[in-house]
Amino acid sequence: MRREGNRTGQEAARKALVLAVFMLIMVGLGISDSNRGVFSAVFERDLGLSKPRLSLIVTVSYVGNLLFMLFGGRAVDRVKKKTACLGILGLWTLAQGLFFFTDSYACLLAGMFISMGASTLMNTMLNILSPYFFGAMAGLYVNVLFFVQGIGTSGNQKLTGTLADSYGDYRALCGILGIGGLVCLALLSFVGFEGAEGERNGKSGGSGQIPRAGRTKASVKGIGGMTLAMGLVFGFYFVAEHGIMNWWAMYCSQGLGLSGSRASTSVSLFFGTMTLGRLVMAPLVQRLGSGRSIVLLGGLGSAVYVAGVLMGASGIWLLGLSGIGISIIYPTIVLFLQELFPQETIATATGAVISVGTLFDIGFNGVFGSLVEAVGFGVCRVIFPAAMLLFYAGFLWIYRRQGGHFAKAG
Repeated sequence: MRREGNRTGQEAARKALVLAVFMLIMVGLGISDSNRGVFSAVFERDLGLSKPRLSLIVTVSYVGNLLFMLFGGRAVDRVKKKTACLGILGLWTLAQGLFFFTDSYACLLAGMFISMGASTLMNTMLNILSPYFFGAMAGLYVNVLFFVQGIGTSGNQKLTGTLADSYGDYRALCGILGIGGLVCLALLSFVGFEGAEGERNGKSGGSGQIPRAGRTKASVKGIGGMTLAMGLVFGFYFVAEHGIMNWWAMYCSQGLGLSGSRASTSVSLFFGTMTLGRLVMAPLVQRLGSGRSIVLLGGLGSAVYVAGVLMGASGIWLLGLSGIGISIIYPTIVLFLQELFPQETIATATGAVISVGTLFDIGFNGVFGSLVEAVGFGVCRVIFPAAMLLFYAGFLWIYRRQGGHFAKAG
């Protein structure tokens, strides 16, 4: 009895340590991901960059995301999960060191490629690992982790964006992030990953409602069709969410004639409620399971989103509030992928799915500006709700086709 109690205590301590380290990592990722935008004016001024050279930083970041997810996912499936986790975190930490020790533009580009790519892959890796460490509580903790990342992002945008005004400040912040990365590497090296190194005895960790019989076959060829289908679902969602991030403020000011303050407030409210929603909705996601959470909570958020966009000026606050329901979609749908694909190819499948979605994102942002010039914001804004509806319809079709159901499992 005492030995069993000791094992239970050790497991609880391990979970607490893993959660603390994962939260620290997510804060760091949130800060580093937002540095590109926070310090863009500093890069331009202190490094003497032209607008094209400044925009190349963003382009390189997207390419890093795409290639790390496409090829990194396959690499993760071929090595031990602990090795993969430490390796990805090590690359991200190395990028912070590169930023700290040099002010070369070439090194800045290389660092952005590595930092953003490793950040996206690490973000996905923590999502994949959560069921192994947290079991039936994975849905709860995944959304809490994304909430913590949102705090890192918004906190950096507010505090650093207000206080920092030189490249030296950027280097100092990257140095702090690098030290944090080294601390996390040291702590994770002492954590056992035994449960993450193979099949979890046929259990799904309690987060899903799709039976194992409904999963796609284990071979890379076997996951191709489902990868493309889920990639389309992710792609439509990325267009809907990132369209608000990149274009909504401009539409509000130029298309609706609203003041800059009201336009920016609408966008900040949308992403603010998304951040808060991941914390508030996390217990409900845990109760419903990943699939039903997206169907019910994501469906409600999608409906409010569509209404808010189509209502124009009178719907900007409604759009802002839709972030509460939409908040759970991305972290939960990444977790949901583990119910579709076999564990031995989950990282490969996840990387491929997100890569397809990223191609949508890149393509959409590449042509949307030209579309606006050709037909105007009033017509082009319809793309956002259309993308959200296609996302939801596509997910619902896959969910039902794979054996998902709406009633709570007994």
